[in-house]
Amino acid sequence: MKTYQHSSNLSSAVVLPINSVRDWTFQLLMVGAAVVLPAVAHLTGAPVRWLLPMHWPVVLAALIYGWRGGLTVGALAPASNYLLTGYPLLIKAIPMTFELAVYGLIIGLLREKDWNSYFAVAIGLVLSRMVFLTIIILTGANEVVMAQYLIVAILPGLTAGLGQVIFLPALVEKWFKKTNINNNKLRRKSGNYIAK
Repeated sequence: MKTYQHSSNLSSAVVLPINSVRDWTFQLLMVGAAVVLPAVAHLTGAPVRWLLPMHWPVVLAALIYGWRGGLTVGALAPASNYLLTGYPLLIKAIPMTFELAVYGLIIGLLREKDWNSYFAVAIGLVLSRMVFLTIIILTGANEVVMAQYLIVAILPGLTAGLGQVIFLPALVEKWFKKTNINNNKLRRKSGNYIAK
């Protein structure tokens, strides 16, 4: 019988374990989404730096499956993108790998520590962007002066970051509530979610 971590406030700490084929399939789907979404954005001419399409699946994986899911999807997403599409360029794929791995790791760890999911995403976003910038500075991967790079590459991503903070925790909370009430796949018992 699988036991899912639960707190009295669904928005603070509901994290599923990764211990079935279905759980691993979800991780692979999130990695796939992290490849497809940027590819579609590039093909349609959508503003990739404003949307940060690779980041959304990482956040979802971390919010649902904790640090293991977030770290897995975050670490695999840039490498998978690079191998399958050639983007991001290798000089950006390396810092992005660390950024997204830290993003997923921090969000997942904070969720498992009973942090509110909105704060977990916000803190993960800030810390992961700091990791990204540190690696960019250390490797000299910024093509222009740092002040200009911040304006061109980092500031537009605040829009997507805000969207991730606002929408993804609410989406996951709604999904958990719906799963527990309507789908009857999980039932609440003594403060835990028990898989039937």
